[in-house]
Amino acid sequence: MESQALVIATVGALGIGAQWVAWRTGYPAIVLMLAAGFLAGPVTGLLDPELAFGDVLEPMISVGVALILFEGGLSLDLRELRHSGSAVWRLATIGVLVGWALGAAAGYYIAGLVWPVAVLFGGILIVTGPTVVIPLLRQSNIQTRPNSILKWEGIVNDPIGALCAVIAYEFFRRRQDFPNASIIEVVPPLIIAAILAGLVGYAAARLVVFLFPRGAIPEYLKVPVLFTLVIAVFVATNAIEHEAGLVAVTVMGVTLANRDVASIRSIHPFKENVAVLLVSGIFILLASSLKWDELAYLDPREDVGQRLIAFLLALLFLVRPATVLISLIGTNVPWNERLFVAWIAPRGIVLVAISGLFALRLGDLGIEGGQLLTALSFAVVVITVVAHGFTIEAVARWLGVKGTSRPGLLIVGSTPWTIALAKEMKALKTPVMVVDSSWQSLGAARREGLPFYHGEILNEATEHNLDLTPFQVLVAATDNEAYNALVCNEFAHEIGRDSVYQLGESADEEDRTALPESIRGRALFESGFGVNDVNERQLQGWVFRKTKLSDEFDFEQAQEKLPDAANMLLLIRASGTLRFFTHAARPEPRAGDIIISFSPPQLKTPEDKSSEKSAKRASPGPQTA
Repeated sequence: MESQALVIATVGALGIGAQWVAWRTGYPAIVLMLAAGFLAGPVTGLLDPELAFGDVLEPMISVGVALILFEGGLSLDLRELRHSGSAVWRLATIGVLVGWALGAAAGYYIAGLVWPVAVLFGGILIVTGPTVVIPLLRQSNIQTRPNSILKWEGIVNDPIGALCAVIAYEFFRRRQDFPNASIIEVVPPLIIAAILAGLVGYAAARLVVFLFPRGAIPEYLKVPVLFTLVIAVFVATNAIEHEAGLVAVTVMGVTLANRDVASIRSIHPFKENVAVLLVSGIFILLASSLKWDELAYLDPREDVGQRLIAFLLALLFLVRPATVLISLIGTNVPWNERLFVAWIAPRGIVLVAISGLFALRLGDLGIEGGQLLTALSFAVVVITVVAHGFTIEAVARWLGVKGTSRPGLLIVGSTPWTIALAKEMKALKTPVMVVDSSWQSLGAARREGLPFYHGEILNEATEHNLDLTPFQVLVAATDNEAYNALVCNEFAHEIGRDSVYQLGESADEEDRTALPESIRGRALFESGFGVNDVNERQLQGWVFRKTKLSDEFDFEQAQEKLPDAANMLLLIRASGTLRFFTHAARPEPRAGDIIISFSPPQLKTPEDKSSEKSAKRASPGPQTA
């Protein structure tokens, strides 16, 4: 028991540690997690999950994969398909068949796998790993359509790939008992099983939609009930057919994502945290479970290793590009986007988990070559994640599918102060968007030619009508401080608690809202100016000023040039990153930064500066007792 607890603690530390290092360095997290698991397992022998958990390891990983796919399904909104629906449909039908055929052919003719193993592995290769694709897309800021195509393909094709592997396995298993069995005898029952599993997942989602809004489940039990139901649906539908549970939980997630259930929206932060923990843990467990004799197949000095390396290259440069380009023939997707989608196909946790499962089952059938699947699946994950993870930025720029590269500023509330701020940021090439529910208030933004969105920022429809991807910082500055706090609290889990800001409490006691600090955004300005404070100063003629720092002109000199009443608002790094001066923290200015200040209209004259210097010289030194 103590050894199992130690393994769990070590897996958690390695997984989350790898995620943190990935965040700090920008390297793909999956590569670091695989490296950590590999070092902890085969290299040092620190972890041996099979010894620690025994027969429980496989169901643990299976349930984890099911929860990950459910979480992915919750992020799929059918309204996203208005731009990419036909492409996703083709990749989920034509692409599956073409990819399966080409992957199996490459496995047989290039890797030297026997036909049963090649066909089964070709089906598994259809998956593209949402646990890898989605973080890559989020990190790289890809345009909406290719982003949507890759995200949907990654989540939809995961259960389809698992079913393809099941079809291949069941066919070859049946052929052992009935040598003359045909594919027609195997496929229809499996398709029916998948349909039944999907219906069970749909029914479970509708049950949640019915019970949650009616108060049948108390608020504190909604998340446990939902996750318990997901596991129950997965286990029950797996009893119908192996891996049919993946279809059920995916359908359940997509159904809930497209129903208006307020409770589901409120659990998003929790389910995202659970997904991070599961992905981290499962990757560490699988990587540390590798054995040296399995990795020996990849030795490039041996004939088998050379064939497998050639297979990996064919997968990157032949199988995936041909699959996508054939599938998207006749669509309205531009060629640059087709080529981008054809290149990006990192594999992830589902590929490794399913390959490990069927490697054991093929061994039970006495089919040679099944033992290659575990090592080959890890090699596919590593080579695709490294190749695509480290080239996605360059390829996106080269093909012109990169979104706005500079971090953007989303301003909620159209007031004279926010319009002046938006004008200043636009002049500095920072993407900016002004959002307000009042068309009349947005009149100033329209007159100034500023990007704007007319609508309620808290409305769920805004998520689908307004692309929030370019905006890494939010400033809520309406005339209502309580509403500003509500907006910041709502977007804190998406943008980050340290990236949502609002004006501070008003200096006037009568205008204070007395909101708890825990639900407010970070207060702008070190002085904590409130809504009324900035509005009054705006009427008095206060303006935004920008100052470029250099080695010869530092922050202290910039402050001396400004009036004493001036307040520093933010600085812009050379990369476009925004850092705000707040009541709780101030960024460290350095050469190359641009400082934005909010100050009275007059600047200090040379006479003012000389008077200050004279006053300093005339002032007595420190007194000692």
